[in-house]
Amino acid sequence: MYGIALSALGMLSTLSIGLTIDGYGPIADNAGGIAEMCDLDHARTNTDILDAAGNTTAAIGKGFAIGSACLVALALFGAFAVETELYVVNILKPLEFAGLIFGAMLPYIFTAQTMDAVGDAANEMIIEIKRQFDTMKIREGKERPDYERCIQISTNSSIREMVAPGLLVICSPLIFGFLLGPRGVSGMLAGAIVSGVQVAISFSNTGGAWDNAKKYIEGGNLVVNGRIMGKKSEPHRNAVIGDTVGDPMKDTSGPSINILIKLMAITSLVFGNAFVKYGGILLPYIKA
Repeated sequence: MYGIALSALGMLSTLSIGLTIDGYGPIADNAGGIAEMCDLDHARTNTDILDAAGNTTAAIGKGFAIGSACLVALALFGAFAVETELYVVNILKPLEFAGLIFGAMLPYIFTAQTMDAVGDAANEMIIEIKRQFDTMKIREGKERPDYERCIQISTNSSIREMVAPGLLVICSPLIFGFLLGPRGVSGMLAGAIVSGVQVAISFSNTGGAWDNAKKYIEGGNLVVNGRIMGKKSEPHRNAVIGDTVGDPMKDTSGPSINILIKLMAITSLVFGNAFVKYGGILLPYIKA
């Protein structure tokens, strides 16, 4: 466990490189947005190339983040096992296996909630933007858009919609600990860490790939039967749909898995003694 903790420290020691890699993508993306708003099509072509590279570097940075989060969660898991005197976690036992199955499902429930929250907030903002165009003289240049209202929608939605995922992360170890004891929590942590790492890496790479696929088509690089499939073609419409799904995957759900596995491990560690003293309420009624 000491070696695992040192490995986590070693990965985090490259933080400056990781931050640089993560910062490259948003900078290129913002530059492209500014170029598009200013009708600088020639600049937009160049920023699209940089943005495509930025998606790749962002995936690398997120890979480092989830790798270090996995090692940190493993170290916390080891501390939890020591605190609760669990020297062996046997996943063939009913309690541990039940926790393993539930823990493996948690990242999927969590990511579904976060992606749904992004979709709801986006729909709410689209309705507000349409209302402003219909009721205000924005196209004529006589009124400025109400930017603060859109920012308020985004902020309020981000706070409101994160209540359920937050409760899921905090309450799951507590419920399992008090109902099934430390053994059930150990299985749940193992399942969440293994499943969460896979989901996080998959989401980060998939979202970046879909975004790059859209840029590839918009750059006129897709040729089918001698015909260039550019913007407003059928492949481009499909790529836009993929990018709409891919953005919350790579920017919201994937990175948030780091919080899921670390916060669950920390919560379990903090309440470890309570699970030993007061946990296992259901144990007298089951043979495990």
